[in-house]
Amino acid sequence: MTTRQRRMVFVALIVLCGGGAAAFGLRAFQENMMYFVTPSDMLSNPDTNNKSFRLGGMVKEGTVKRAEGSLDVKFTVTDMKHDLPVTYTGVLPDLFREGQGVIARGRFVDGAFRAEEVLAKHDENYMPPEVAKRIAAEHGGTMPTAKP
Repeated sequence: MTTRQRRMVFVALIVLCGGGAAAFGLRAFQENMMYFVTPSDMLSNPDTNNKSFRLGGMVKEGTVKRAEGSLDVKFTVTDMKHDLPVTYTGVLPDLFREGQGVIARGRFVDGAFRAEEVLAKHDENYMPPEVAKRIAAEHGGTMPTAKP
């Protein structure tokens, strides 16, 4: 084998290894990616069962129910078009309340969203940007205001 042939084999091996590493990295990235969805998106897509998502919307007024003597909480998240029941076990953020923006990370199981983590707004005017854009788009450019 000549020097030129050895160099070509070496370059081909480097390109092959680099391509393999890139493929493994992209696959791992896709498997761990968590998409943001609204209740309308979740209910319209039958392929959402048992996959992790970030559900965003507003906590519907009058829907927060806390179980007596436990950390179980049930509430409804709405995008002003569809509502989705959410169950969560744990301590809610101090700023969590009805009529405010919320993002919950979890899975859609048996017709309800089971949250593993709940994030609330940081001030009375905050709404997750993705939620604000989708709600504004669905309501002709006007966005509902959050109540303090």
